[in-house]
Amino acid sequence: MKIIVDAMGGDNAPQAIVQGALDAHQQHGVDILLVGRMAEILKALETCGQKTLPAGVEIRDASEVVEIEDDPATAFKVKKDSSLTVGMTLLKNGEGDAFVSAGSTGALLAGATLLVKRIRGIRRAAMGPVIPTAVGRAILCDCGANADCTPEYLLQFAYLGSYYAKRVCGVENPRVGLLNIGAEEAKGDSLRHEAYPLLKAAGDAGRINFIGNVEANDAILGAADVIVADGFSGNILLKGVEGTAKFLLKELKKMFYTSTKTKLAAAMVKGNLADMKKLLDPSEVGGTAFLGISKPVIKAHGSSDARAICNAILRAKEYAESGFIEDIQRDIELMKVERTAEKVGSPS
Repeated sequence: MKIIVDAMGGDNAPQAIVQGALDAHQQHGVDILLVGRMAEILKALETCGQKTLPAGVEIRDASEVVEIEDDPATAFKVKKDSSLTVGMTLLKNGEGDAFVSAGSTGALLAGATLLVKRIRGIRRAAMGPVIPTAVGRAILCDCGANADCTPEYLLQFAYLGSYYAKRVCGVENPRVGLLNIGAEEAKGDSLRHEAYPLLKAAGDAGRINFIGNVEANDAILGAADVIVADGFSGNILLKGVEGTAKFLLKELKKMFYTSTKTKLAAAMVKGNLADMKKLLDPSEVGGTAFLGISKPVIKAHGSSDARAICNAILRAKEYAESGFIEDIQRDIELMKVERTAEKVGSPS
């Protein structure tokens, strides 16, 4: 198993990326292909205590870097020798089993779609982050790749999320819920009204375990294992969860340091607080999969440290070994909707 890693992507590149890749190589037994500026990668390796390349770790030189100010839609084309473009080209050509980057989300999605390509029949690739819930974790699909969606997109997101939850996350019969403003079938806008019967039909046929509409609060309490959303509302849910988590942790810390009594209480529950912080830490998940792309592409958080990169590479390994893509390719005809079923003027 060889994982291609964009060594120049992210706020802490290349040092944290290289360290995380080395850790993943040692801990998870994967071969690593680091892509980026050769001199900078070698310097980072030396800082990590590696004066020579370990067996199973390679470097591919790429002279350019996609920067945050670059147009994400065209950056991978304009900078053809960027670590992101070179890395995805290597993935496309079969020189690795998966690609991991902490770089620009937009450029990564554009490159994955146009270079690596979507699975034939998938209308749009979706971002499927794993988010914490009161009973464990759930897949949110989509969380920002597609602000405007058709009912068919949501149907495909349901399949993508369900298969990913089953194959990669080990959920036996994942419950699929449609994110909405109410649990009743009649709730929501026209997109939800048109998507609901498609999801219900797939559920009635036993193809997915559709449980109906779920509100955001119930989704976070664990009502579903897969939360289906257009990218606009999904991103709002994701950012709301992240912001609430940071707020609660900040307020807890403030509360525990108000007096000697609360400081003693903090010492007593220190381990529990660490477990809570770990549950809410995106570094533990490592990265978000681009679901619907023909080969595994994982987006790590832009501020990823070495631990986050190591975990992102582990996610990439699990994804590549899971059989998820083969499942989607096999069942793609179940995920299609007649063009007449979509609203005139909807995105194609």
